[in-house]
Amino acid sequence: MQTFDWRKSTYSGDGSNCVEIATTPTAVLVRDSKNPAGPHLALPPTAWVDFLTHAAEGEALADIPETISGEAVRALGW
Repeated sequence: MQTFDWRKSTYSGDGSNCVEIATTPTAVLVRDSKNPAGPHLALPPTAWVDFLTHAAEGEALADIPETISGEAVRALGW
């Protein structure tokens, strides 16, 4: 089984209620820090950049391109 180097934002405080990311050559993986054994999203790097751009601009989740919104995001309870 492949292991990943999961990281949390330095802005997450105690780190108990945030998302974690890991990177591979072809994807950015995102998971809920409260459920590390649970599901994770595998996003193309370009979709991750789109997400970060929208987040930095203060966009709502509903305004994020369909490549990273929809069922996959709702499945994680976000």
